[in-house]
Amino acid sequence: MSRAGQDHVSSWYADSLPAQPLRPALAGDHATDVCVLGAGYTGLSAALSLAERGYRVSVLEAHRVGWGASGRNGGQAIVGYGCEVDTLEQLVGAQDARLLFDYSRDGMALLRHRLQHYQIDCDWHDGHASVPITARQERALRAGLLDLAERYDYPLQWWDRTQLQAQLDSPRYTGAMFDAASGHLQPLAYAQGLARAAEGLGVVIHEQSPVVQLVRGPRPQLRTAHGSISADHVVIAGNAWLQGIAPELETRIMPVGTYIGASQVLGAERARSLIRNGMAVADVSWALDYFRLSADNRLLFGGRASYSALPPPGLRGVMTRRMHQVFPQLADVGMEQVWGGYVDITRNRAPHWGRLTPNVYFAQGFSGHGVAATGLAGAVLAEAIAGQNARLDVFQRIPHRPFPGGRLLRTPLLVAAMSWYKLRDALW
Repeated sequence: MSRAGQDHVSSWYADSLPAQPLRPALAGDHATDVCVLGAGYTGLSAALSLAERGYRVSVLEAHRVGWGASGRNGGQAIVGYGCEVDTLEQLVGAQDARLLFDYSRDGMALLRHRLQHYQIDCDWHDGHASVPITARQERALRAGLLDLAERYDYPLQWWDRTQLQAQLDSPRYTGAMFDAASGHLQPLAYAQGLARAAEGLGVVIHEQSPVVQLVRGPRPQLRTAHGSISADHVVIAGNAWLQGIAPELETRIMPVGTYIGASQVLGAERARSLIRNGMAVADVSWALDYFRLSADNRLLFGGRASYSALPPPGLRGVMTRRMHQVFPQLADVGMEQVWGGYVDITRNRAPHWGRLTPNVYFAQGFSGHGVAATGLAGAVLAEAIAGQNARLDVFQRIPHRPFPGGRLLRTPLLVAAMSWYKLRDALW
């Protein structure tokens, strides 16, 4: 039996969980109803949804359950997607945009149902606040709040600075858009809970089994170095880690590094003084900060981004300074751990879900907004495999273009674009 922190990227998430047995790697040739690539949230949700419908399902994971973004993310579960509803309206029209937003609410309801039904202990807390720093950001948030209430029947609360400071002890923000329906959780614990729920319904998960080839055809096949699985249907849920398995999918996402730090233990009283109602918080700058409290009274503080394979230089110091900017009263507190991983963004930040062939399905492009949306994705793909295509058809109407520049130039071009957005945040 191996400890989670020894075979996951070192993080507070991994180090705070008990040991997990290593599931056996794939060996030999097998057949099943559905084979899933990836044991992150998307793949596990698809496997669980399919098993609930009576399908035989196998999952192939290159590392451990939740090894990628699903076990390292900021833990904020938010209604919606990586783009705003006005972007969805531009892409698919008002009617489909409303459907897509309502589906995201279904995704949040599904997450909450699974936590309760399968008794997944992942330190869930209600509440999420989006906070502006500038007057421009505040105007945009207020307009968005009214739009969601009037045209999408989604009520949110606006807090002025005084109301916000009653819950959040930071001088940095001018107000807040508070969403009681969203919340936060321990990401790796949630992934492991989904895996246990799926296995309880007969799903077979193979860890340490990287897929080296997708063979398309009447009965598609996923191959590893030591075996293969043929199936009636295949689900591709590798997101930022496909690495040549489906090149036409990789051109439509960009792996972007994002980073999180865990402070030293603050103690219950000091931690609660920072965020009195225990909500998650994120600002609305392009290069945003997001933060929440952990179960052992640390501040978990995330942000920064890297468009190369390397973390930004001096990352721990940068993260510590940004934490102190938000909470000056923590000037004596440092970051005990800093870690990161890749999220997969699309050009329009909208989700990219659909079919590669009539029997090969995929979901990717969560654009940093995937804790709730990944559960929805798995359920939508399972419905389609079962012949219920209505929801997947709406997602497939979202147009997606490849990133310009190909594999060599797409990163420098994106860096240039991001520099403009950061400058805009600083000046407006």
